[in-house]
Amino acid sequence: MIKRYIQQEISKRLFKGKAIILLGPRQSGKTTLINFILESRTEEKIILAGDEPDIRQLLTSPTSNKLKNIIGKSKIVFIDEAQKIPQIGNTLKLFTDKIKNVQVIASGSSSFELASRTFEPLTGRKYEFYLLPLSFSELSNHFGNLEEKRQLEHRMIFGSYPEVISKPGEEKENLKLIAGSYLYKDIIALESINKPVLLEKILMALALQLGNEVSYSELGNLVGADRQTVEKYIDILEKAFIIFRLNALSRNQRNEIKKTKKIYFYDCGIRNAIIKNFLNLNSRNDTGKLWENYFISERRKLIYYKNLDAHSYFWRSTMKQEIDYIEEINSKFNAYELKWNVKTKVRFPKTFFESYQGSDSHIINPDIYDEYL
Repeated sequence: MIKRYIQQEISKRLFKGKAIILLGPRQSGKTTLINFILESRTEEKIILAGDEPDIRQLLTSPTSNKLKNIIGKSKIVFIDEAQKIPQIGNTLKLFTDKIKNVQVIASGSSSFELASRTFEPLTGRKYEFYLLPLSFSELSNHFGNLEEKRQLEHRMIFGSYPEVISKPGEEKENLKLIAGSYLYKDIIALESINKPVLLEKILMALALQLGNEVSYSELGNLVGADRQTVEKYIDILEKAFIIFRLNALSRNQRNEIKKTKKIYFYDCGIRNAIIKNFLNLNSRNDTGKLWENYFISERRKLIYYKNLDAHSYFWRSTMKQEIDYIEEINSKFNAYELKWNVKTKVRFPKTFFESYQGSDSHIINPDIYDEYL
């Protein structure tokens, strides 16, 4: 098993009097990770699958005595696919409040739904973790830095979901399954998604506009929906760990673009599966955008897993000067230009450094990107 960053952090939180909630996209390895952690524990444990009808019935609105009867002598309770259990938040609250010597862990593939159902009942009663597709650092620690750098083109085309990494030669088939079952089946099951075709159109439009500034109104005109509907669907896609938004950096400078945003995918493979394009990089016209998406999504994973107090942006002026990626850490800005061609000359706009004095600049290309990940 490829060791995950949050493995140790989850283990540290066991038996601290709170529920452990593991969120993240389908097929990111949540069940595998929890089972791996439990294998090293000597306590008696029970695994309850929320996708089994009898388990759902048992765990829906139970009393604390009923829960004690269900788990018997078990000291660790792992509820998988927890989002499928009605009122799961109240059930987990009973574990933390009434059964003090038992550790309950819940995970689920529909993370948006699980998060919403546990938000209020478990306020102050949970440790919440996110498991994203495998990061460069996790893969580098497992395979070695040199070997992982050799896989860069493969990662930009097929991404880094565990199923894709562990089954070479079956990347296309597995990505199609992940994209189909998760992007459409799970998200469409949410009550707020009543137009599946519109969801597909929005995803396709975002995939084709990768790395470009996005206007909800323009996107709405393109897919035939109003601005509010587009924004609602994008919000759901972000909470489901499919995409994330990058806002424009603005500190009220007159010459800065303020309200626009860019949207990237957490995984390049999912993006390519949506547009059905798995061509090699030398046969594509979007290599630069894929490189941009890959690096920014990897930085996002690193920031989360290392618990860095960082804010991410892009920057553009009214004079159309632009910087691909900005990070603010401890009130200091780092400006990144992302170039696939290592020979490309880069000149950072003076306007930015005049406005944000003391900022550092970085040119990221395939030769040195690993130093930042």
